[in-house]
Amino acid sequence: MLLIAAVNEIFLGIDIYLAHSISGTIVPREWIPIIFGPIAAVVLLALGLVAQKKRMLAAALATLVFLLSIAVGLLGAYFHITRAILPTAPLGKEVSIPLLVWAPPILGPLTFSLVGLIGISAAWVEKPVDSGTVLLLRGHKLTLPYSKTRAYLFMVGLGSLATLISSVLDHARTGFVNNWLWIPTIVGVIGTVAAIVLGFLDQPSRFDVRTYVAAMGLMLVTGLVGALLHVQDDLTAQGTFILERFIRGAPVLAPLLFSNMGMIGLVVLLDPHE
Repeated sequence: MLLIAAVNEIFLGIDIYLAHSISGTIVPREWIPIIFGPIAAVVLLALGLVAQKKRMLAAALATLVFLLSIAVGLLGAYFHITRAILPTAPLGKEVSIPLLVWAPPILGPLTFSLVGLIGISAAWVEKPVDSGTVLLLRGHKLTLPYSKTRAYLFMVGLGSLATLISSVLDHARTGFVNNWLWIPTIVGVIGTVAAIVLGFLDQPSRFDVRTYVAAMGLMLVTGLVGALLHVQDDLTAQGTFILERFIRGAPVLAPLLFSNMGMIGLVVLLDPHE
């Protein structure tokens, strides 16, 4: 999970760089996530090595990085919201569906916050396993209402929901003229419901787990196929690569959020014993 969180920080930086490049000029505040992502990833990978001998120290330092990641996500969401709302507009017109569709994605930056939550959960040891009791510094303990595994499931559900909403808003710009665009919408709903329902079940049956695995598999495949379709759409009719089309056209990395959530969702099912 910590490795996944570190890799996510890198790709978030790359993805946001491409998104912010659309305007042609990246303003100073837009560099915050672009710079933070790769730096956070390098620090987290280094702390992964430190954790081999000093787990508690590495966990404490990693928590600071993940708290910053949460802050970067919230700050970015605030900046995006201010672009999607017109406070000086007539009463009742401050927020509109077209404005939300064409404004910068409100939920996009919150991916940093989700990675921060996943990372903080992964950094601290749960003992005994599936007890919801986390070991902190100097022997202190924190008892949570859910086990780490169930907390991960809720995070996967929230991440899938954010991915679903972002996909719907992005595809709404085309008016859903292509019926295939409904596939990620349906799969996103299935992935969200499957993760949240499994998280609420105290004693899930084998059928429940298999249904969840199938849903995560659909998320994985949908993301990969979507990325290929976006690449195909960005190439010219002759199959020529033009950087400008990849920056301003269909976002190549966006569909991979489905695969990302599907991958995290499957990792959750691994044996939690360390």
